[in-house]
Amino acid sequence: MSASLLKIRINHEGNTALGPGKIELLQMIELHGSISAAAKHMQMSYRRAWELVDVMNRCFDQPVVQSTTGGTHGGGAQVTAFGKSLIAAYQQILHKSSQAAADELHLITQHLKKT
Repeated sequence: MSASLLKIRINHEGNTALGPGKIELLQMIELHGSISAAAKHMQMSYRRAWELVDVMNRCFDQPVVQSTTGGTHGGGAQVTAFGKSLIAAYQQILHKSSQAAADELHLITQHLKKT
């Protein structure tokens, strides 16, 4: 049973602090070292990616992503240690939720129409 069947969002004061798209964005920033490259990989505008990062950084009491402005070598971004701990915690929530609901998820997915 795949955890991807479940989509969990953590809301805070009217914003989605974390969700599947934001976790993927964090993973891509970590992989590519920049918001721009992560956005490009996800086929998302830089502006949208930056807005998502901004929401995450505003929702938590410490930075999730730190960026550096351009220079001779261009700018970049890093997922902070705290951001990495959020990715791990979110993945654990999905895993534990899937395990706890395995029987119910099996029943539901067994009866989904095949396309």
